[in-house]
Amino acid sequence: MEKLEAALAKAREMRRSALSASHPVRDRTGVRDRPGNDWLALPEITLTPDIITRGRISALSGGRDATPYDLLRSRTYRLMKEKGWSRLAITSPGTACGKTTIALNLAISLARQRDLRVMLLDLDLRRPSLHKMLGHVPESSFHEVLEGRVAFGEQALRIGANLVIALNTSKAQNPAELMQSAATRRALDEIERSWQPDLMLFDLAPMDAGDDYVNFLGNVDCALLVAAAESTTLANIDICEKELAQLTDVLGIVLNKCRYSDDSVGYNYEAYG
Repeated sequence: MEKLEAALAKAREMRRSALSASHPVRDRTGVRDRPGNDWLALPEITLTPDIITRGRISALSGGRDATPYDLLRSRTYRLMKEKGWSRLAITSPGTACGKTTIALNLAISLARQRDLRVMLLDLDLRRPSLHKMLGHVPESSFHEVLEGRVAFGEQALRIGANLVIALNTSKAQNPAELMQSAATRRALDEIERSWQPDLMLFDLAPMDAGDDYVNFLGNVDCALLVAAAESTTLANIDICEKELAQLTDVLGIVLNKCRYSDDSVGYNYEAYG
């Protein structure tokens, strides 16, 4: 285990060193980058009341309905800040666990802190659904950015001033190969270099959908595992957690779709220090 932790730490340090070598000084106003990488210049997604309701977007305005996501936000950001981490993958053991709902609401909750610039990138290249939740069909897909066919600045969208979203409208032809490719690693590094987000969240495909995540998790600092109450078994959670832990640090497990949870909490969160 010590050798694994040392290898993960070394990989992170190499990535940070490569990125920091070309990072310009950040603008303290927190919203704008250097010329050509202006977040406010990106097209903005309009979230109507109908989209908010159908997409279960509870974290947008704060308040009681946002409390579970705000708690997850605070714990996630605290742990990542303590470790100096900036990249978080979100996955699940299987389908219908609500990982995309968790990812979107967590990103929105984080972005309500105006001093944070957050990116949510759709990397479920087998069955993308983030665009459906947002009720928006972009002209191109994020996997085309990874393939080098579209520039990120031409594909990205934003919600508010400090949340950038990258969507897919179609599945990639060879998702596992693309996710594990050096081209994807370079593309993500370039996005981080050029746009300078504080946090990058990646909505991955479920673990039972294929091997997409195996080599990709070397590109992130940590992962959240989203399980569904009454459908994801404890054995499956245990297996997936152990497999994730061999590839990156497991930040925590989110138990979603709890039917008998406390009225003030929509799901339970178990954090690992």
